[in-house]
Amino acid sequence: MALKARENSLSAWAFLIGVILAVLVGASTALIPFKTLTAYSPQIYAVLVLLGVFIGFVNVTGKDSEKFMIAGTVLVVVSKFGMDSVKGSLIGIGVGSLVGSIFASLLALFVPATIIVALKTVFSIANV
Repeated sequence: MALKARENSLSAWAFLIGVILAVLVGASTALIPFKTLTAYSPQIYAVLVLLGVFIGFVNVTGKDSEKFMIAGTVLVVVSKFGMDSVKGSLIGIGVGSLVGSIFASLLALFVPATIIVALKTVFSIANV
């Protein structure tokens, strides 16, 4: 039986919940045109941003920060370019706004997390 470290279980769950929440928020804002959902959209995205800040501070430590920054940067860049290009190319089959909305919610989660990890890495290199 393999032993699992429990020190990062809260942050791992926060990361998993954040990704699932980002996909659900993106899909629901594109598929369900409720006025209450669109009225609370800034608060929903604020929760994703705060969860991203929490993930950046707690989840990524030490040697994993380089891998996270590379993966996070790739995800942010691809999501941004994908969000713009998918709206034009998939609009004919009706999923352009859905995919673009999911990319936007993933950006709201991963941009703050990647920035926090990058700042933590810069400060650790500078020995501040």
